[in-house]
Amino acid sequence: MPDGVNLSRRSLFRGRLTSNEPRVQLPWSVAWSDFAADCTRCGGCLTACPEQILVKGDGGFPSVDFLRGECTFCGECVAACKVPIFRPTTEAPWQYIAHIEANCLAHGQVFCQRCQDSCEPRAIRFSPVLGRVPTPSIDAAACTGCGACVMDCPVGSIRVGAPAGEESR
Repeated sequence: MPDGVNLSRRSLFRGRLTSNEPRVQLPWSVAWSDFAADCTRCGGCLTACPEQILVKGDGGFPSVDFLRGECTFCGECVAACKVPIFRPTTEAPWQYIAHIEANCLAHGQVFCQRCQDSCEPRAIRFSPVLGRVPTPSIDAAACTGCGACVMDCPVGSIRVGAPAGEESR
């Protein structure tokens, strides 16, 4: 690894026995092992991101923080990088989708549809149920994993990650 940073040793001191792969990698990035091995952690992608959702994560590697906003898939992070750790932008940026957790207000019979309102591809839909508050569902085929819904959720019940049943992209 560049600069002699051994993530497994850092993790040991933090009480973790393995280094953590981020839940969401940068769009178009290669597999985490290759990304971590070649990324210089220069910060070019962080400053290039117009949405400012890229932050320094574990080990100084860039990480996506959807609490700061959504990814517009502009490709500026890819263009700013001098190292070949990204796939072509003609490919899909990633396979991540949004997931709604059990603490969603609608599941507790509180009317809220902020996530649906912030979802530009209309991948979040609320199904009406007689005598109950409508509950959300995610159309996995329509969801881009942009994260717009994450920041808008008042109780933090939405996360972006790999589709159910998949360990990685």
